[in-house]
Amino acid sequence: MVNLGIINKDNKIPWRILNTGYNSAATNMGMDEAIMEAYAAGQVPPTIRFYGWKPAAVSLGYFQHGEKEINFAACHEQGIDIVRRLTGGRAVLHNRELTYSIIVGENYPEMPKTITASYRYLSKGLLLGLEELGLTAEMTKPIAAYGQHIRKPASAACFDAPSHYELTIDRRKLIGSAQVRKHGVILQHGSILLDFSPSDLASVLVLSAEEENKTIIMLQNKVADLKTSLGREVSWDEVRIAMTKGLQKSLEISEITGELTIAELKRAEVLAQIKYSSELWTKRR
Repeated sequence: MVNLGIINKDNKIPWRILNTGYNSAATNMGMDEAIMEAYAAGQVPPTIRFYGWKPAAVSLGYFQHGEKEINFAACHEQGIDIVRRLTGGRAVLHNRELTYSIIVGENYPEMPKTITASYRYLSKGLLLGLEELGLTAEMTKPIAAYGQHIRKPASAACFDAPSHYELTIDRRKLIGSAQVRKHGVILQHGSILLDFSPSDLASVLVLSAEEENKTIIMLQNKVADLKTSLGREVSWDEVRIAMTKGLQKSLEISEITGELTIAELKRAEVLAQIKYSSELWTKRR
């Protein structure tokens, strides 16, 4: 068992920082849930994980009606996986991006009690990570976030509008995040776009030809990526290192690199096979 109350010599609770590389959609979601379960059981410390997706995948929000909004046949034809997340929100096409997840207790020191405030607390590190890359981004404010949910979303895609304390460049969404809480544990994960293609995302949505053209134009106006914002190609590892530094500063943690435990790997494999690869789970809404 890990004593999560142990403080290190700097009077800070130790964290674990993982780079699990590229995995299938089912494996990635299985890993996030396996870490969450292990943390709830007191077996691992607070964890930051960075990962990618191979092949590309669409992740559905927990409550989203996938078949009404996502073109499953188009995804199959393009070799794109489909998976349902534990977290809410709308669909995300995971391709040329760095994905992060943060697993930490609701009772972690200085962790705000409300969901929107905890988004702000955890997203500050992402903001600092962008500064490491030379970008000045902004956080959306809660009132704007609530406004987005009051009106009908423009599309089934997550990146068509910013939500709770997500990060924007010139009012265009760059980092989208989602959160769930279970058994006193927070899981927040999100996409940091390296190179975004509006047409790729529009092609997997259930849209008429006219709606697809309008959606592409809308996404061009509302979504930013690092390649365009920086005016250069940016590598997955460059962004991972920058985000690691930003989260270290924000959460005041030392860089403690690590690996998934054997128990986590086994549990992630089980979850990937029996849950996240299951059509029953994917199409449950």
